Amino acid sequence: MTVALTEAEPAPAAAPRQRRRRATGRLAVLPLLAFTGVAFGIPALAMLNGALTVKDPATGATSYSTANLSASLHGAYLTALIGSVKLSAVSAVLAAALGLPLAQTVVTSRFRALREAVLTAAGVLANFGGVPLAFAFVATLGNSGVLTRRLGLADKGWNLYSFWGLVIVYLYFLIPLMVLTITPALDGLRTQWREAARNNGATAFQYWRHVALPVLLPSLLGGLVLLFGSAFAAYATAAAMVGSAVPLVTLQIADAISGNVLVGQENVALALSLDMVLVAGLVMAVYLPLQRRSARWLA
Repeated sequence: MTVALTEAEPAPAAAPRQRRRRATGRLAVLPLLAFTGVAFGIPALAMLNGALTVKDPATGATSYSTANLSASLHGAYLTALIGSVKLSAVSAVLAAALGLPLAQTVVTSRFRALREAVLTAAGVLANFGGVPLAFAFVATLGNSGVLTRRLGLADKGWNLYSFWGLVIVYLYFLIPLMVLTITPALDGLRTQWREAARNNGATAFQYWRHVALPVLLPSLLGGLVLLFGSAFAAYATAAAMVGSAVPLVTLQIADAISGNVLVGQENVALALSLDMVLVAGLVMAVYLPLQRRSARWLA
C-alpha cells in the first residue's frame, strides 16, 4: 500500500504542467482568432449594416429597414437565387456521381505513378476556373469552337451558352475536387471488411450496398455539400461565358455593384450577398457534422 501511494505521488505535480500547456495552446490561437475577426468579422458586419440600410431617394436620409432583404427575395433577384441553387445542386450531384468511381479506380490502381499523376492533375484542375476556363470552352465548344464545327454540334441543337452548357463547364473543376475530397475516405476502407464480406458469400455489389456505401455516406454527403458551395460561389466563369443569359445570384450582385439597379436599391447587392452567406452557413452547418462522423468511422 505504501509503495502504491509513493508511485502515485508525481501525478498531482503533472496536472499544473498540463494546465499550463493548455493555456499556452489557447494563447497561440489568439493571433488566428484576431486575424479571422479582422478579415471576416468586420466585412460581415459592414455587409449586414449595408443590407439593412435604406436611403431615401428624395431626401438622401438613411434608415434601417428590411426593404433590401425583401427586395432580394422577389422578382429577378429571387429567380437568380433559385437559378444559382439549381445550377449548384445539379452540378454537385453529377460531379459526385462521376468523381466517386474515378476516385475508386485511382485508389485500387496498382500503379503508384498513375495515382500520383491523377491526384496531381486533380489538384490543378480543381483550381482552374474563371476567365481562362471560360475562354477554353468557348474556343472548343462555343458557336465557332473547334469541336462544334468539326462535329456539327450546332446543327444538333448544341448551345454552350445555356444552363446545361454551364453545368458541363462547372463539371470540369468539380469532378477533380470530388476526387480530392473522397479519395482519403476510400483509402480508409479496410481490406478486412471486403475480405470478411467475401468470406460470408457477399458479392461486390452487396459489399458496396451494405458495407462500403454506409461507411462512405457521411463523406459522400460532405463532398456533395462542398461541391455545392464551390459551384454556388463561382462567378468569373459564368460572367465571362454566359453573361445574363443564365440568371445567377453572383451576376445579379455584380450588376447591382456596378449601379445597374433602380434608384434607392443601391444596397440590394449587400442583401444578395447576405443571402449567399446564409446559404453558405447552412452548407457548412451540414458539412462539419458529416465530416466529424466520417472521421469516427474511418479513424
